Amino acid sequence: MPVSFDVVAGIEARGFIFAGAVAALAKTGMIPLRKAGKLPKPAYRLTYAKEYGEDQLEVSPDLKPGMRVLLIDDILATGGSLKAGADLVAAVGAEVTGIGVVLELQGLGGRSVMPQTRALFSM
Repeated sequence: MPVSFDVVAGIEARGFIFAGAVAALAKTGMIPLRKAGKLPKPAYRLTYAKEYGEDQLEVSPDLKPGMRVLLIDDILATGGSLKAGADLVAAVGAEVTGIGVVLELQGLGGRSVMPQTRALFSM
């Protein structure tokens, strides 16, 4: 089933590589979801729980309400970073229409957190 999107969002840092490639192939833009403090202000910020503490993701105001977003990361492990990315996109008012990763590490629970994720490889 094809996914319709306006822009590709990549999660820091290896997700940038894959998101950039997907955006180039789709002839659309790429918006990075970065760790706190790395984007110029203003930026939207989301704090989320990780297995060993808290972290934060930010996105620039280039992500606009109503945009359809393909969210890309390198690995689906516990699902925390992908869920935070999807939550951040939604908080801005945009819509995640698809989620893709290169590798899924089975047995770490990520699939239960982000069941809609498509993976190229599973281990």
